Amino acid sequence: MAEKRIEEIGKVKLDYSRYPGEDFYSEGAMEDELLDIAKSRTAAEYERIIEERRVWPILYHLSPLRENIVDWIPMDKDAKVLEVGSGCGAITGALSRKAGTVTCLELSRKRSLINAYRHRECGNVTIRVGNFRDIEPELSADFDYICLIGVFEYGQAYMGGARPFEDYLKRLMAHLAPGGRIVIAIENRYGLKYFAGCREDHLGTYFSGIENYASGGDVRTFGRGGLESIFGRCGAGEWHFYYPYPDYKFMTSLYSDEYLPKKGELFNNKRNFDRSRMQLFNEKNAFDGLVEEGLFPVFSNSYLAVIGEGFDTKFVKYSNDRAPEYAIRTEISESREASGDRGLTVRKSPMTRAAAAHVRGMEAAYESLTERYRGGRLSVNACELAETEGTVEARFEYVEGVPLLEVMDGCLERGDTEAFRRLFRQFAERVGYNSDYPASDFDLVFGNVLIRPRPGKDGGLEGFLEGEWTLIDYEWTFGKPMDTRRLAFRAAYWYLLEDERRNKIGLDWILRECAMTEKDVKEFWEEEGEFQRFVTGNRCSMAEMREKIGCAIMNPQDWLDRYQDSEDVNRVQIYEDRGQGYSEEDSYFVRDAYQGDWLIELELQVSGEVEMLRIDPGMYPCMVKIAEMTFNGEAVPLHKRKLLYANGRIVKPPRGKGAKDERDCPSIVFPTEDPNINIGLKELKRREENLLRARIEIVRMPLAMARDLT
Repeated sequence: MAEKRIEEIGKVKLDYSRYPGEDFYSEGAMEDELLDIAKSRTAAEYERIIEERRVWPILYHLSPLRENIVDWIPMDKDAKVLEVGSGCGAITGALSRKAGTVTCLELSRKRSLINAYRHRECGNVTIRVGNFRDIEPELSADFDYICLIGVFEYGQAYMGGARPFEDYLKRLMAHLAPGGRIVIAIENRYGLKYFAGCREDHLGTYFSGIENYASGGDVRTFGRGGLESIFGRCGAGEWHFYYPYPDYKFMTSLYSDEYLPKKGELFNNKRNFDRSRMQLFNEKNAFDGLVEEGLFPVFSNSYLAVIGEGFDTKFVKYSNDRAPEYAIRTEISESREASGDRGLTVRKSPMTRAAAAHVRGMEAAYESLTERYRGGRLSVNACELAETEGTVEARFEYVEGVPLLEVMDGCLERGDTEAFRRLFRQFAERVGYNSDYPASDFDLVFGNVLIRPRPGKDGGLEGFLEGEWTLIDYEWTFGKPMDTRRLAFRAAYWYLLEDERRNKIGLDWILRECAMTEKDVKEFWEEEGEFQRFVTGNRCSMAEMREKIGCAIMNPQDWLDRYQDSEDVNRVQIYEDRGQGYSEEDSYFVRDAYQGDWLIELELQVSGEVEMLRIDPGMYPCMVKIAEMTFNGEAVPLHKRKLLYANGRIVKPPRGKGAKDERDCPSIVFPTEDPNINIGLKELKRREENLLRARIEIVRMPLAMARDLT
């Protein structure tokens, strides 16, 4: 065994005993910048640095949202964790806070240094630098968790051989403690975003995974079936799938087979931070259809697969893109009752020390809202606090029911706007009860209300109108009365904004129904802006971050429209005058004359009876340059009188220094949508059958500009 070489950075140990002496991959200057940041800046400064730099690698490596993918896993405080491919440490910190010890494997020394400097206070982290195949034989066989976050897809490059992914997993499984788990986060090659026009993450090409990586390469992602086949061939006895949304890199929600998304939930799909993408269809609408068909697990953008026993957690939602004092995690977990029955419980936990007070305030919000709505027709989901070992969480009953949002969507899909209006009025009436009481939920939106239809009404509209309405989330409750009209308008506004299909109800109707004046709307916007700044602490949202990084979303329909427009106007029409003048009946179009948008190439068979030939180069104002024109193989002397006519201004070539001769071809500016070039053939030597060839350069221009030039 090679002699160990250890470097200590703060409390972190780096083991170079298997380091080959050079890094075989690097992001170059970007890694130098990341190392400088890790050395000289604190984690509290990362958000500001991300917003200032506005580049994908900084966001990807430093965003705290990267930790969400492992933060929810309920590890014991003495758990032993192996992190394979730890990179610059995006999730190492989260593992360190949750586990007893963390051993990182990373091929790159520079990335390992970045990881070590940013987590220098973590005394339970060791980073082993070198190739997996060299280090793996020396690993112990007692890891409780082995994490491969964005790593398994490189198994072919790590291992080689006929079955690289199976060999990779088998080696790792040998290092698990009894009851241990392997956690794999990976893109789904059949994720909906790839069908919709996102590029494959590793190759940067369109549809590579969907096309089964026909062009080759070492990287491979898989569909769920592909992963399950690999797990089965490795002898894994048990595995479970979870579904990070929008994907595992910046996960905001995590679903499971026991708790799949509901219609209307998956609307945050524009996450092209690293490169431009197309948008072939509306992913929110497509997800709605997949949810209805039970196909979401097939088309989830990413998977988190757990080899081993599953977890009690069935759903997680992260709200940590806020100010630190409001950063929380909401999860739905299965719990065993004293009777032995298993049920679901909702828990909200702080993700920072500063957010503990916010979570504690939820119990007081429950009590005040319960008092306000006593005697009314809006129930409030019960909340109680649980504090253990310095941590606090708010616990809520899991309420069965149909979200009001879903019921409203159903009305609009059926075209029943009157039913929608009745539901909205019912909403305003119920939430507006006892409006003078000093307690109001500012964020009382349709998705936060569940309805249990009245029995015997068969789930029809009357059943929902007369059913039990429960407010399940009241995080933003303030101890003061609020204008019910404004709260109802806010709920409707955000509802309409999330899906363009909802616009059939019309914001104007909402304004009238809420009796909102122009002054009210202005005050609403000011109030809403203040609230968003209050919640985010003026942080940049992920949607805003995408805009700042500047990766485009390209709509092919726009290209098709332009192409169709080009098809309509990029047409060359030919008229022939045999002594009787031009006529539409005797004209024809030349197919494929346009060689791109800027060049026309013509080869015309012309009868000897034709005295004048008219060429219409397009159907728009333009400037053309007759680069070349020959008649029966001889250059047409376009400078001669009575040979070239046009309904635009003919601009002759310069005759001074640098000019060729009188045969230099002219340019013509056409201030009209019907430009035409006329060639007098009587001045040329004609045969019974003639051949005219022409190359014409053309530039489209606004009519006003063409007029100025003429």
